[in-house]
Amino acid sequence: MTFEEALAAWLPAQRWFAGKGSPITGLAVVADTTLVAGDPGLRHLILAVSQDCGTDSYQVFAGIRAELPGWLDHARIGPAGRGMTAYDGLHDPELTGMLLAAMAGEKPIGPLVFARTADSQIGTGLASLVLTAEQSNTSVLFGEEAILKVFRRPTPGPNADLEVPAALARLGSPHVAEPLGWIAATMDGMPTVLAVLSCYLRAAVDGWALAGTSVRDLYASGSAVAAEAGGDFAGEARRLGEATAEVHRDLALAFGVDELPAAAFGDLSAQMLGRLAEAAAAAPELARYEPALRAAFAEVAALDGPLEVQRIHGDYHLGQVMRTHSGWVVLDFEGEPAAPPEQRRARYPALRDLAGMLRSLDYAARFQLAGQDGTAQGGTAQDGTAQDGTAQDGTGQPGPGRGGIGQVTAAARSWVQRNQAAFCAGYAGAGGADPAKHAILVRALTLDKAVYEVMYEARNRPSWVSIPLGSIADELA
Repeated sequence: MTFEEALAAWLPAQRWFAGKGSPITGLAVVADTTLVAGDPGLRHLILAVSQDCGTDSYQVFAGIRAELPGWLDHARIGPAGRGMTAYDGLHDPELTGMLLAAMAGEKPIGPLVFARTADSQIGTGLASLVLTAEQSNTSVLFGEEAILKVFRRPTPGPNADLEVPAALARLGSPHVAEPLGWIAATMDGMPTVLAVLSCYLRAAVDGWALAGTSVRDLYASGSAVAAEAGGDFAGEARRLGEATAEVHRDLALAFGVDELPAAAFGDLSAQMLGRLAEAAAAAPELARYEPALRAAFAEVAALDGPLEVQRIHGDYHLGQVMRTHSGWVVLDFEGEPAAPPEQRRARYPALRDLAGMLRSLDYAARFQLAGQDGTAQGGTAQDGTAQDGTAQDGTGQPGPGRGGIGQVTAAARSWVQRNQAAFCAGYAGAGGADPAKHAILVRALTLDKAVYEVMYEARNRPSWVSIPLGSIADELA
């Protein structure tokens, strides 16, 4: 087996590989840079991977050893020639330290640029650990000081996950993890960010886990009233709304705002109707709701006045926010991973992010009911990848509580309504557009997101279609 054949066999099994379900028809190593010589060694590879749908670029930090110890066997790639074995070098603390040292010293190696932000202090000699929750990327934790996000599918041009946090940090925003450094190269003649090093948020908890704990407390209490649960999330939801408004304010300051003519509402409505048609083809279960959904999206076209658009997060959900001792921090500004780069960096109504979080709050309550009413099956949300938040750090499933499934379903609705209202109140109170004054647009954006979720679940996790369908049914009732 050649090294290329070993890579082609290994790639489809990786969680971050985007071409699952389609065979690899060709693989070429288009760049190969030795970062560490010897045994163990470290090589940085850019791969051109061809499939029926086209060719994508991937990057691999390949460790090389003559004998692979047992603690690295899970990272094995395969033969690398001359009796050597290749493995995912990001899992090897004996090798990853050089990445920190190179960024701290701003030391280029071959075509790779290692850089640090002005005045940043990058500690070296820190033990590393690959985190397991990533999907389209890989994150390596260094001690409790820094975290390196490696973009497995590097895209030429500006990288929002470096560009946006750096800009917000310069404005003094407390809601971003400050970038410390980055690794870059040139691809297709354009500067390309390969990885970003950021401050690690110690003792932080992601929003999905916090919300899930609150939901489980409510279900276990036997009450159908969210406000009566001991683990009430409403205060955090309100603070999250405030933080979201402040991030949107700083995004507008850093990148500007455009006002589109009233005709833009018609374009927005047409896009929603187009997604509905696509989703209905993938999920016939949507048919009974199509007329009401079309009516909701058509209302958007009738709105008048200018439409304000700006840079937004673009993939906003509870798994993208962390609660630290000092408040909420927003992560992962790269946008929807499946979208092309120009679409991720485009300007949209800020209320699109708000709609994403409203849908994520809904998922936090409903996914824990999966399988209890015979409509959905499956474990936690750890394996999902929908842009709305079904891919967040799962929390497990509770029993139906003391009141039975009917009461728990009522409790879920109560929890969603209470926390969505708190989030919106916080957002408006901190200077964001008041959702109550933009009810038609917010409702349409939220339904549009739910339609996307139906399509995603139908194609990837059919037993979960009932979750967004239930939300749509409740909203249109």
